Amino acid sequence: MDVAGKKAIVIGGTSGIGLAATKQLAALGAEVTAVSRDPGRAGEIPGVSLKKCDVLDRAALSRLFQESAPFDILVSAATGGSRSLGAFLEMDMDGYKASFDKLWGYANVVRLGAEHMSRNGSIVLVSGAPARKCKPGQVALSSVGGAVEALVRAVAPEIAPRRLNVVSPGTIDTPMVAAEGEARTALYEKMTSGNVIPRAGTAEEVAQAILFMIQNDFVTGTTIDVDGGWLLS
Repeated sequence: MDVAGKKAIVIGGTSGIGLAATKQLAALGAEVTAVSRDPGRAGEIPGVSLKKCDVLDRAALSRLFQESAPFDILVSAATGGSRSLGAFLEMDMDGYKASFDKLWGYANVVRLGAEHMSRNGSIVLVSGAPARKCKPGQVALSSVGGAVEALVRAVAPEIAPRRLNVVSPGTIDTPMVAAEGEARTALYEKMTSGNVIPRAGTAEEVAQAILFMIQNDFVTGTTIDVDGGWLLS
């Protein structure tokens, strides 16, 4: 797919990985709409339209897609809500359940968005390295990420010739981590010390994989890892 002139919607497109994907698509000439619950926090993004929507609000999401139709590219990097961390036997089960808002959000995006896409459109979701290698305290992240990747494999054949893929990041330096300065540097060093590539990845590096999934017409139902060797460590 040559993205120049194509219409793209990036859910979660005003921060972190989604924002990086928004900027890279726009730089290649796509007509991009970046969507989030708080689009104003990104400020003005040259050449990009901003819209407000919550992926858990199916009525609002359906209206967004209908108003934007037809479009060619759909990316969702939205977290959907809170995430629960910690040992499973000590976990607050309501928190564990809430972690699956990410899955429900992605399911809403694909279910409601695919029918408004061009026949050869491309959808990309974002899971996470814990889906296939869970580290201590990441049971919820692993469960949700695994479900997202299973959803992609199951749904991709149904919506063909539209393509559906998923990118799986490892530890990425994004605004989701609140620490700043030396504390932020030390935290990421600790989190990635065992990786084959011992540093945090960038949102731009993950976005490059998203762009590959969009542009390569021979890829569907699969996962690309951008994890610095997380699965090998």
